[in-house]
Amino acid sequence: MSEGEQPVSGRERVTVPKTYKLHIGGSFPRSESGRVRTVEDAGGRFLANAAVASRKDLRDAVAAARKGFETWSGATARNRGQVLFRVAEMLEDRREQFTSLVSDAEGLSREQAAATVDTAVDRIFWYAGWTDKIGTVLGGANQVSGPYTSHSAPEPLGVVGVLAPRHSSLLGLVSVLAPVIAVGNGAVVLVDRERPLPAVTLCEVLATSDVPGGVVNVLTGDAGELAPWLASHADVNALDPTGAPESLRAELERNASGTAKRVFDAPAAEPDWNRDPGLRRMRAFTGLKTVWHPLGA
Repeated sequence: MSEGEQPVSGRERVTVPKTYKLHIGGSFPRSESGRVRTVEDAGGRFLANAAVASRKDLRDAVAAARKGFETWSGATARNRGQVLFRVAEMLEDRREQFTSLVSDAEGLSREQAAATVDTAVDRIFWYAGWTDKIGTVLGGANQVSGPYTSHSAPEPLGVVGVLAPRHSSLLGLVSVLAPVIAVGNGAVVLVDRERPLPAVTLCEVLATSDVPGGVVNVLTGDAGELAPWLASHADVNALDPTGAPESLRAELERNASGTAKRVFDAPAAEPDWNRDPGLRRMRAFTGLKTVWHPLGA
C-alpha cells in the first residue's frame, strides 16, 4: 500500500452463487446438456444452481453403476458395513451443514432439522449393522427329503433405479438408498428438482468416504423427463418409484415390464420416515441363490 492510501473497509462483497453438479462414477461432471436451474428455499430465497441431467447423463450413470456394482457386490458383507459406518461418521461430522441444508429445503426449524439429520445418521448406522446379518435372516438351510442338502442365500439384484422422495430431502433419501447399497447393489438416483441440495451434498460425503466410485450415482433434474427412460433401461435390474408422482407410476410400471424389472411396491404417499424401516427394502432388492449338494458316498 503506497503512502496516503487507505484500506478499503465496509466494501460489499459480490455473492458467487454455487452451481452443484451431477455425481456419476465417483466424479462430479457437469450435465452434457449444459442446463442448470435455480434452487430456492421454502420461502423463495435463492440458494444455488443445480444441474439438469439429460438422457445421456442417465445412460452414463447406469454404465457407471454397473461397474460400481461389480466391485461393491464382490466386497465382503463386513466390508460393506464398515464403509457405511464411515459414511455415517462423516455425515455426523458435517451435522451443522446438513442441518442448515435440511432447514432451508424443507422449511423446518433448526431443532427439527437437526433431529432429522440425527435420524438420518442413525438410519445409516442401522443398515450398516445389517450388512453381515441379512444373509442369515433371509437365507438358510432348506428342508429337503433325499440324499442331498440345499442352502439358499440372498444376492444383490444389480443396478437399482431409485426415485428419491420429493418431500424428505435427506432422511427419506437415506431411507431408500441405504438398503439398496447395504445388500450390495449399485444405484442410480433421480433427485427431486425442488429440494436437491441435501442429496448432492451427501454425494460429497460419499465421494470422500470409502464407497467405490459408481456405486451411488445421483442425477438432479426433471423426473417426468428421466424416470421413464430409467424404468425402460435394459441394464437396470430393479426400480424403486417411491418419489415418482402418482400420475407417473403406471407409465413407469409399463416401461419396467418390458425388461422384466423388479418394481418395489412403494406406497402412493410418502411414509413417516421416522418409523422403524424393517427389512422390507433389503428383502425387495435381493434375490435368493440356492445351492444343492449331494450327500453320501
